[in-house]
Amino acid sequence: MRYANVGTGVGGAVARIAAGRLMGAERGSAAEGQLLAEALGNLKGPLMKVAQLLATIPDALPSAYAAELAQLQSQAPAMGWAFVRRRMAAELGAEWRALFADFSHEAAHAASLGQVHRARAHDGRDLACKLQYPDMDSAVEADLKQLNIIFAVQRRMSPAIDTSEIGEEIAARLREELDYFREAKHISLYREILKEHPTIHVPQVDKELSTRRLITMGWLEGRKLLEFKEHDLETRNLLARHLFEAWWMPFCGHGVIHGDPHLGNYSASLDQTGRPHGLNLLDYGCIRIFPPRFVEGVVDLYRGLLANDRARIVHAYEIWGFQGLSNELIDILNIWARFIYGPLMEDRVRAIADGVSPAEYGRKQAFTVHRALKEKGPVKVPREFVFMDRAAIGLGGVFIHLRAELNFYRLFNEALEGFTVDGVAARQKAALVAAGLTSSFPSG
Repeated sequence: MRYANVGTGVGGAVARIAAGRLMGAERGSAAEGQLLAEALGNLKGPLMKVAQLLATIPDALPSAYAAELAQLQSQAPAMGWAFVRRRMAAELGAEWRALFADFSHEAAHAASLGQVHRARAHDGRDLACKLQYPDMDSAVEADLKQLNIIFAVQRRMSPAIDTSEIGEEIAARLREELDYFREAKHISLYREILKEHPTIHVPQVDKELSTRRLITMGWLEGRKLLEFKEHDLETRNLLARHLFEAWWMPFCGHGVIHGDPHLGNYSASLDQTGRPHGLNLLDYGCIRIFPPRFVEGVVDLYRGLLANDRARIVHAYEIWGFQGLSNELIDILNIWARFIYGPLMEDRVRAIADGVSPAEYGRKQAFTVHRALKEKGPVKVPREFVFMDRAAIGLGGVFIHLRAELNFYRLFNEALEGFTVDGVAARQKAALVAAGLTSSFPSG
């Protein structure tokens, strides 16, 4: 029922936006954005992830829409204990409670697709049980239909960006997130990739207590990263450096990224004195595996921008999947590329939003790109770009929260050390086999 209500709400918002324009209202105005946000605000489900994602892609939605949607929260109200008992019985059988020495009645965390309960195994291990909400398959499909309505609003705005592949990519990744068997393999993949890193921690899945809609893994003890926001710079930098390594090392070495890097997906592990010592990676639903050549494109674009090598830059965009680019469109894309790569191009210690207030981070570049594409576009965004861009922006946002000051150039080039496409391909294949992922790249 709530999805039907949201569909009505979104459709009603579109109708009110159209009526406002007949009366002379400004296209893409803050008032229109607020109407759409209000229509979506009661749905604390997958569509909130989509809304927040779209808010990070320049011109995927009008800036006023993006500003409103970016403020929406993906936190869901937790299922009550009676509901949890029924769901656990559906996944593990009527005697499920006997499989645990202890199982908390209260959720430790509730998110858009499911909630996490702390439990204890009979051998004393602390466990995290991530239980999917009921009927999420139909909920996701309903939300994807609403996504089409949102894109229809944008098409009426004479868009500068062709959003067709954006929609396909989002749909494929959301459907993957529903499969906890796949997420368990993603965890195994990250355990393989990061097995040599001493202070980045990946949980161990308990396969006997996991199903397609329930994943049970070891509990990683830690504290929320925001709790260290006011700590000394050394502590904040330590956490930021671990985050950088946890994100860029898998990509540069294996062509794998975590597509949803926000503060809730990490915690700080502590040493015996209570100080941060390492990083816990907590969620593996949104993992994107890229062809090695795409990684080559990311590296080539970086090196092309550093050397102002036009041919290498164009070749990189072609590898990414951009087609039919004119010189004008390449110049426009470079505005956004220089913003994304900016912290990685200066061999000095700096903040991510160096000299710019966090509230203005990327806004000037997004506005410039938006205006230029309206004149010179449209441009079709390749689907591989969607989560790469979203993840880079999300990671930058975490660094801003931590107020980190690091030499991102050196960190990135350390991650790139010895980079070759063949090396990425070989390491990726070996890690996928070890994790039980038979297909090289995501479905869809």
